[in-house]
Amino acid sequence: MNLLDTIFLIFATFLAVFWEAAFPGVRRLLGAQIDLLPPLMVYAAFRAGLGTVLLAAVCGGLWFDSLSANPLGVTVLPLVAAGVAIYANRELILRDETFARIVMGLFASTAVPGLTLLLLLTTARQPLLGWGTLWQFLVMGLGGALATPVFFELFDWLHRLLSPVRPSESSFRPDREIRRGR
Repeated sequence: MNLLDTIFLIFATFLAVFWEAAFPGVRRLLGAQIDLLPPLMVYAAFRAGLGTVLLAAVCGGLWFDSLSANPLGVTVLPLVAAGVAIYANRELILRDETFARIVMGLFASTAVPGLTLLLLLTTARQPLLGWGTLWQFLVMGLGGALATPVFFELFDWLHRLLSPVRPSESSFRPDREIRRGR
């Protein structure tokens, strides 16, 4: 992953946080907001280095917390945990398969809010918990699972669009003699 891909990832992280804060239509329609940061962490863990994963987690977590009722920094640790866990095991995961991307998106999209809730409970905060919390976890998990392959396709399209085209090489070596006839 080069510098341009890292810049695109950080910009997409910023846009995901902005979208969640500025457009509450999904929250009104489904009763829960789909969190796009965990699918971005899955993409970063599969395609980027550890520094980029940590940068995306810290920036995304701080931006998310600055626009939510969470204490500043409480989302950073769950994003880092999900990103590093996937990054550490990415050689064992079939990361080019859509099913694996969906499963990892589901894992990250349920683990990050769960860990955030756990951190909020350990800091003596009183988050609203009830049966609606299960619905919110279900919507966030399924929404993140469906958003993960979309992010992979979007970033692959940007990569194909903006990366230089390599010239195709002949399959024959130039110093090879081709004999024709009998």
